[in-house]
Amino acid sequence: MFFSIQKFLFQPSKTIRKETKDSKEEEKKEAKEMLSPCLGCLDAPCLGHGEHTNSKHRVAAINVTSARAARSDFAKFTTSTLFSNSHFTNHESIPPLLDSFFHFAEAFPLYHETQLADDIRDSEYSHLADHVCLDYSGVNLFSHAQMNQSIAASSSSPPPPSAWRPPFFSISYKSASLKSEVKYGEKDSGFEFAIRKRIMSFLKISGEDYGIVCTANRTAAFRLLGETYPFQSNKRLLTVYDYESEAVSAMVESAEKRGAKVMSASFSWPGMRIQTAKMKKMLSKRKTEKKKGLLVFPHMSRMTGVRYPYLWMKLARENGWHVILDACTLGPKDMDTLGITLIQPDFIICSFFKVFGENPAGFATLFIKKSSKEVLQTSILARSIGMVSIVRAGKLSNLPEEEVDTTSSFSGPIPSNSKQKQSEIYEEGETSEPGGPPVSTAEEEEEDKEQQEAYHEDKKEKEKQEEEEEEEELSSEIVEVLSKSTKHNNEEIENQVEVEFNGLDHADSLGLRVIHNRLRCIINWLVIALMKLQHPHSENGNSLVKIYGPRVKFDRGPALAFNVFDWKGEKVNPVLVQKLADRSNISLSCGFLQKIEFSEKYEHLKDSVLEERVHENTIVSDNKKKEDQNLGIAVVNASFGYLANFEDAYRLWAFVAKFLDADFVEKERWTYVALNQKMIEL
Repeated sequence: MFFSIQKFLFQPSKTIRKETKDSKEEEKKEAKEMLSPCLGCLDAPCLGHGEHTNSKHRVAAINVTSARAARSDFAKFTTSTLFSNSHFTNHESIPPLLDSFFHFAEAFPLYHETQLADDIRDSEYSHLADHVCLDYSGVNLFSHAQMNQSIAASSSSPPPPSAWRPPFFSISYKSASLKSEVKYGEKDSGFEFAIRKRIMSFLKISGEDYGIVCTANRTAAFRLLGETYPFQSNKRLLTVYDYESEAVSAMVESAEKRGAKVMSASFSWPGMRIQTAKMKKMLSKRKTEKKKGLLVFPHMSRMTGVRYPYLWMKLARENGWHVILDACTLGPKDMDTLGITLIQPDFIICSFFKVFGENPAGFATLFIKKSSKEVLQTSILARSIGMVSIVRAGKLSNLPEEEVDTTSSFSGPIPSNSKQKQSEIYEEGETSEPGGPPVSTAEEEEEDKEQQEAYHEDKKEKEKQEEEEEEEELSSEIVEVLSKSTKHNNEEIENQVEVEFNGLDHADSLGLRVIHNRLRCIINWLVIALMKLQHPHSENGNSLVKIYGPRVKFDRGPALAFNVFDWKGEKVNPVLVQKLADRSNISLSCGFLQKIEFSEKYEHLKDSVLEERVHENTIVSDNKKKEDQNLGIAVVNASFGYLANFEDAYRLWAFVAKFLDADFVEKERWTYVALNQKMIEL
């Protein structure tokens, strides 16, 4: 029998001391809002929410026992309620969709309060009806229906020149100084100004405190900071990623060339939590050091779903570090909990794409705190790294018309004739338009290397002054040009149709609480369902699926890292799982977990858990680093966005259950051959 666990979601524990009626009501209200980590403590998120106040933190301190008890109760009752004493040894034995949803709804009655998300999905994102999009999540600017309506209107009658037309916008690469772009970018064209204004409003970032620079993608934003941050004096670069990130690797490569000492947080097996003692030691001040360096901090692991307390950013700032907040891992409304005015990271990186599950092309935004921009250095190389202007579709300045847009997606069929390397697969938050600045060929990389070496050989004060004067001269020219065009551009946008961002509007209409509650129900159900799959007639009841990171947990993120194992206990290649899922219209991604450390209790598992991987595109400075970076775990990843529903999770579960058939992979191989398609490589 399935019992409701709603009362355990937000009800304070009875162990709390007696309070007045009003204070008890306040406790319930605060406990109801405990949605994500903030400034509470390093061990568990506090109850503060949004704009924090001293009174709220006093309430949070009183209720910390209640909060932990409520979360513990959530895990206990969720685990004991769903599929109690049940295991599934055959894919045909799992309950059908309607029965599963009935029991899911009984266990999570709070899910019914998220009906608005289903309504939005049905009316605005009809393309998701037969497609499970779990290979990326994030922030989409437009809806699928909005795009289709615009296409239909354009085909029936020519739109006016000022109208938005599919694909609504494109990007145009430009060469500029990062500091001057921050200083004068606000005076850009009316079209781009409208987009920037809406994004800053959506993220609750103040234009008085931060400047915004648009880049081609997330990797370009990280590389820009890698090329302009003063690693010669602020030597350290500390990253907090339990998985291999292409964007962060690009930044590390640039930073090491410029003298940075690169460090990384470590993560404890099996929960993949940050090793607190080591992290504190790396962040702490040393008497001999006046300047520290740069901390790159994500809100959550996009692979394992582990959430990290924001207090790490506060601790870093107190110890003299500059901080990058990687907001690409945030949910669409997670910035609402940050209290940006409290923490004030020096840099924030976020990415936006056009339509979820349809068109991932877009751009990234690099927010630079205005009081921190002076720390950035002038860099010749940085001028050619992915800074872009956002222009109306069809008005590109340096891209061919045939490359204006693309409908390709990470969420789409994997080409059968392509041996897709993992490094070539889009990672979370990575977006790009076709075309790009000329920085990727071998000859140009060699040219960049020579420029960089020449730049670092001569560090005399005279050259530095000349560069600053050159930048000031360039800035003056920009101001002069913009002053002549700003008035015209502002008048132009007033004559345009209103800029509509239905994707952002949908996330705003749902709000933080609804999105978190919805995804909390879905991801925890899926974790339990996957753990109930077990090989038949296997020794010790071998589980089909291994999950890495947190399992059932109140505040786990909506991302899941897992692997599938056959009846002999051997891992099925994650890329093979991804390809087979694609044939079932389920889009997954792959990743590589790293920086894993084992305590004495788990030391005996180390050799059997970790595997070696060759990094073809990674520059490693010494053999020890190379050996360490090659060790990790290749995994399958499923990331749930705010438009995900229960059926998405069920369809993934039903697909994975097919691996309980020992001949499933072989059958799929020959089916592929029979259809005259390329054989899947095992």
